[in-house]
Amino acid sequence: YSFCTVKSIEFLFQQSEYIVPVCPYHCFFHLSFFTCLGFYDINSSLFYLQIYKDLQNLGARKVCLMTDKNLSQLPPVNAVLNSLAKYGINFQMYDNVRVEPTDQSFLDAIQFAKKGEFDAYVAVGGGSVMDTCKAANLYASSPTSDFLDYVNAPIGKGKPVTVPLKPLIAVPTTAGTGSETTGVAIFDFKELKVKTGIASRAIKPTLGIIDPLHTLSMPERIVANSGFDVLCHALESYTALPYNMRSPCPSNPINRPAYQGSNPISDVWALHALRIVAKYLKRAIRSPEDHEARAKMHLASAFAGIGFGNAGVHLCHGMSYPISGLVKTYKPKDYNVDHSLVPHGLSVVLTSPAVFAFTAQIHPERHLEAAEILGADIRTARIKDAGFILADTLRKFLFDLNVDDGLAAVGYSKADIPALVKGTLPQERVTKLSPRPQTEEDLSALFEASMKLY
Repeated sequence: YSFCTVKSIEFLFQQSEYIVPVCPYHCFFHLSFFTCLGFYDINSSLFYLQIYKDLQNLGARKVCLMTDKNLSQLPPVNAVLNSLAKYGINFQMYDNVRVEPTDQSFLDAIQFAKKGEFDAYVAVGGGSVMDTCKAANLYASSPTSDFLDYVNAPIGKGKPVTVPLKPLIAVPTTAGTGSETTGVAIFDFKELKVKTGIASRAIKPTLGIIDPLHTLSMPERIVANSGFDVLCHALESYTALPYNMRSPCPSNPINRPAYQGSNPISDVWALHALRIVAKYLKRAIRSPEDHEARAKMHLASAFAGIGFGNAGVHLCHGMSYPISGLVKTYKPKDYNVDHSLVPHGLSVVLTSPAVFAFTAQIHPERHLEAAEILGADIRTARIKDAGFILADTLRKFLFDLNVDDGLAAVGYSKADIPALVKGTLPQERVTKLSPRPQTEEDLSALFEASMKLY
């Protein structure tokens, strides 16, 4: 046997059009690539037959198809509906998923799932749809559990999932969350005005189907904000606290967290995704007819999902949850919703320059490498300037894509910083994976630095 470097593995990835992750037998940082991925060419129509055959192979007799109101009128969902009807699959559709789910919207979907007694699920949509479907599957499979039993501590009890779940096929229609590959379901907890979620390998989809045709109808700002989520997934997982520095070690493997810290294999996925983002995101945003760019970003979303689904994310995501949860009146362009919201990808990326300037004191070489991938000339750069170089590179990247000028542009002011910090503190599931520990004063400074970007 011979050992490969990260760069050589990346090279092999770059030579391959279709990449399916394999579950390794053993690993001391406990890999968990349990979601199988199916890939379809941009001109392929096999996807619609795949859904029918996969459900048939799973022995499904009663299927829950989950989506949202907007998507229920669009081609991806209509094609699945026609396929299920054509091949006689017994199903019911739930199309009341909320964009940026809340605890109540989760509970509504859970009630539908419990009542329907389904033996398989199909989620067609973005992260909101897939996360809602994961939660519905979990609580319908554990009907006596209290809602907070599986919600991440300290907001919930964070109990390990020990019940068997039903098969779930995830069909992403955006290129952002990577939820088809992860064991995470995120929602707004309205009582506390903060985002939290459920994190367990047990809720990972059984199958994720990657078909770039599904992304062609995405409007410009949805493409942008989804892509920013991919960008931060890759950057955060690559710069996360290394797996061998994470503590404490759980006494029982069942309590091992879903997020393990950066590790040699998640690094491969993160770097590969970051290179795709650097090359294709601007093209995907600016040209809806650029099928190659849309397809590549769809793959990058899955790649980054596999990376962060094992390594984790850190401060950009931890700070994003109160940014979304405390939204006032902001309504983004291209989102057909009846409520105020800061899209997840936007809430994540607005703090990225400040965050990576802060974290670069630890492993600056990784921050500098990321800056180079995103276009920075680092030939004469000093390693101690890595954070500032990456921050400036991100600002230029965001400015070129007409991103809102910081938190102030989405409705926040310095007066909101204490509440934003308070909303970040419970997010220790991710903030503890920051390579650099942070105090409340540090978080305040990061929010203040993010009020204006340019």
